[in-house]
Amino acid sequence: MNFYPEKKLGFGMMRLPTREAGNAAAVDLKELDAMVDTFLENGFTYFDTAWMYNAFESENAAGKSLVGRHARESFTLATKLHAGFLRTKEDRDRIFGEQLRKTGAGYFDYYLIHGIEEGMLPVYENLDCFRWLLDKKAGGFVRHAGFSFHDKPELLERILTDHPEMEFVQLQINYLDWESEWIQSRACYEVCRKYGKPVIVMEPVKGGTLAHVPAEGEKLLRALDPSLSVPSFAIRFAASLPGVMTVLSGMSNMEQMRDNISYMKDFQPLSEEEKETLFRVAEIINEEITVPCTGCSYCTEGCPMGIPIPKFFSLYNEDMREDLSQKGWTVNYTNYELLAEKTAKASDCLACGQCEGVCPQHLSIIDFLKSVAEHYES
Repeated sequence: MNFYPEKKLGFGMMRLPTREAGNAAAVDLKELDAMVDTFLENGFTYFDTAWMYNAFESENAAGKSLVGRHARESFTLATKLHAGFLRTKEDRDRIFGEQLRKTGAGYFDYYLIHGIEEGMLPVYENLDCFRWLLDKKAGGFVRHAGFSFHDKPELLERILTDHPEMEFVQLQINYLDWESEWIQSRACYEVCRKYGKPVIVMEPVKGGTLAHVPAEGEKLLRALDPSLSVPSFAIRFAASLPGVMTVLSGMSNMEQMRDNISYMKDFQPLSEEEKETLFRVAEIINEEITVPCTGCSYCTEGCPMGIPIPKFFSLYNEDMREDLSQKGWTVNYTNYELLAEKTAKASDCLACGQCEGVCPQHLSIIDFLKSVAEHYES
């Protein structure tokens, strides 16, 4: 099977259908069987799972609904190694062996070093995970080696410089994060293009945020084509980018799958009018922010604790635009921890009021910092 899937939609097996509300491990295999069959019948082949997805049951489900019921050459399967479960070099092989057992796949078409960011990279480097992955490829257990990434473009460039043997990169790309100060979708994408690395897109709908946009934004999208769903524009945005080989959609039911298939089976790239409209929708979403901070940083000059107030508010605003009831976690939890380690936490606020006295927006900064602390530290 070719490196690039024939069709660009990938089945993200992160939020699988379940038999019990609130129990991610109780995967509804009957519904999943039907979804897998429908996906394959329509010419799509790329399936993406990971060690911890669906409370560690996603790989088992892939083994039962996909590998156990379809010819191995009829699909491609991706899974990942995550630093959070590594303590020793032996852990690499133990987890990999379990992944082979759980899926029954025999080999993985794509294998990723998972979720690299500044805090995790030393774990992967100290345990020699990049070379280890190449050994798995040489042994025939992995067809293509790559990594997923959650950090700044400068770090991504360093990794691709140090590890040119990595064949592809998985990035968070969507039209809301395209110019985000923290996610920097565009800048990271451009690094991959510079190094000639194919891109797999994760979070094209930003955890459901871009499936439910403000009414003004939805009106603009409906005006483009009333027959298309709101999330279709987000997925097509990512799929329209040159060098994108697959766009992952975390489909939880047959309705979502049929909708995705309806416009991705015979994929049509976005027009310039559609792109311009999406960026206008992004502006509308950004206007509906929780903390109307402009980032002027007047408040930080005299803060006795050195709290990076505008940066914390930027992270918090991004999270408040997400559908956290569905997603539960965002990369901004990690971004907050990394920033707080270097500076100070929101909960370190002394409530001295210095910041509020100089804020040109007259924001209730002390109260907003309490909300940030409750969100990221509780």
